[in-house]
Amino acid sequence: MNDAPRTVVGLDIGTTKVCAIVGELSEGGVVDIVGVGQSPSEGLRKGVVVNLEATVRSIAKAVEEAELMSGVEVASVYVGIAGGHIKGINSRGVIAVGREDREIVESDVQRVIDAARAVSIPMDREVIHVLPQEFIVDDQDGIKDPVGMSGVRLEAEVHIVTGAITSAQNIVRAVNRAGFEVDDIVLAPFASSFAVLTEDEKELGVALIDFGGGTCDMALFVEGAIWQTEVLSLGGVNVTHDISVGLRTPIREAEQIKLKHGAAFSELVSADEEIEVPSVGGRRAKRLPRKILVEIIEPRMEEIFVLLAREIRKKGYENMIPGGVVLTGGASAMPGVQELAERVLELPVRIGAPKGISGLVDVVNSPSFSTGVGLVLYGAREGADERPTIGGGGDVFRSVMNRMKSWAKEVFGD
Repeated sequence: MNDAPRTVVGLDIGTTKVCAIVGELSEGGVVDIVGVGQSPSEGLRKGVVVNLEATVRSIAKAVEEAELMSGVEVASVYVGIAGGHIKGINSRGVIAVGREDREIVESDVQRVIDAARAVSIPMDREVIHVLPQEFIVDDQDGIKDPVGMSGVRLEAEVHIVTGAITSAQNIVRAVNRAGFEVDDIVLAPFASSFAVLTEDEKELGVALIDFGGGTCDMALFVEGAIWQTEVLSLGGVNVTHDISVGLRTPIREAEQIKLKHGAAFSELVSADEEIEVPSVGGRRAKRLPRKILVEIIEPRMEEIFVLLAREIRKKGYENMIPGGVVLTGGASAMPGVQELAERVLELPVRIGAPKGISGLVDVVNSPSFSTGVGLVLYGAREGADERPTIGGGGDVFRSVMNRMKSWAKEVFGD
């Protein structure tokens, strides 16, 4: 009998950085973080691969660093996916219970989920997740697990997440060329939810906003399940660009200024504070009031939150999330983000960092590691002996096309 702990690796391939996190699942079900690796991301734009070789190098460097820290040789990873190509829709499936005693069994649950995901999607898109929201047995709704119940009619409400086939393929191809297998592709905010949200928040109703470098990803949880996903192709990179233009400084220097002196709420900055701003073309650096920097950052951040608020209200969910908003992702760590978000969204807001783990907790105790840690927690859960919460969990092979073809065969026949 092998008593060695099971290793799970999360790979967060973002627009600004690639992060690899190695976790070990102990017998008690606790996830120990034993290795962390980071590398600047040079081949992605807004969550989509634009330079395959640069992405491969970034992945290899991040995983190698995590391997050195953990002493574990990485063979396969759970990969996060985001980007403006991600779309989410709600769907319903209905089946008749076939057993003579009318008892609902596991195969009935799988059949009704398959019926719910039999929706028409464009040929250039693939299903990434099928997330059950609730089951309905003979008009009795609000059921989370119908197995063992009696009924003649079983319905399922599900949230289907789709993405562009080529974008998913390029992520898988980059990971494969770096020398690793893909255990599964996971929507980034869904992965983050495992690391930052409590079960109480999910049940009460909460919006998780993963504020990254290239995109801002939102997932709305109602009664413990995802009911809406949205992706804005705006993020911390846009703020950096605004700083570069507004202060006439190189992009690299603008990013450092944002990290060191940035704030999203002008009331937090006093009028007498000054910062040093490098110039372009070898010109002498200049000193400017920090207030000017904040006056550049705040409007862009406010615009992003206004767009998110519009998406929440457009679908009528503003009264269904009394748990408020949980902000995570690297861009959410900026001072003043919480205050600005509360003012614009008109909801309670907190900043979410990874929890529910042990080991190198102090190393990953930052919103920028939420997706990576969430991928590890997701992988640990999927490896346990329980029914997956997504259709075909862990069903990614070397080619995403294989998964697409198998799904098409199940839904539409040969």
